Amino acid sequence: MTVTGIMVDSAGTIVPRPGGLPEEPTQASRFGKARTAQSGALLEDYVELISDLLGSAGEARPTDIARRLGVSHATAIKTIGRLKREGLALAKPYRGVFLTETGETLASRVRARHRVVVDLLLAVGVPREAAEQDAEGIEHHVSDTTLAAFDRFLRR
Repeated sequence: MTVTGIMVDSAGTIVPRPGGLPEEPTQASRFGKARTAQSGALLEDYVELISDLLGSAGEARPTDIARRLGVSHATAIKTIGRLKREGLALAKPYRGVFLTETGETLASRVRARHRVVVDLLLAVGVPREAAEQDAEGIEHHVSDTTLAAFDRFLRR
């Protein structure tokens, strides 16, 4: 019997999964990739939103960013500071936040990844709203190799 991915025998004893554990360096690499993706996901969400706000409203104010991401104003200010330190954004007093060329390139890349993931989820029958919500997490964690496979699948 399997309970949440754990193999349990009929006596309730946990048993190794078929195939066993991956080698330690392999497993550590996988977990490391997930942690890196989580760290980068926050910045990617911010640059994508800032780009969208600049494109639709002509400005990206910290207050608007905070409201749209569902975070406090202080959290948005702190993350905008990180974007600036990483060379992805600039903030001008009384003028809001702007993306650098690097930030805009990242926003375009994230937007394209999002579209591919949404399109794949729609292709396999996921309702649009669920596909959009799920893509918000998947787009940051899927590898370029997997994303390319998604894209090839969609183009058949």
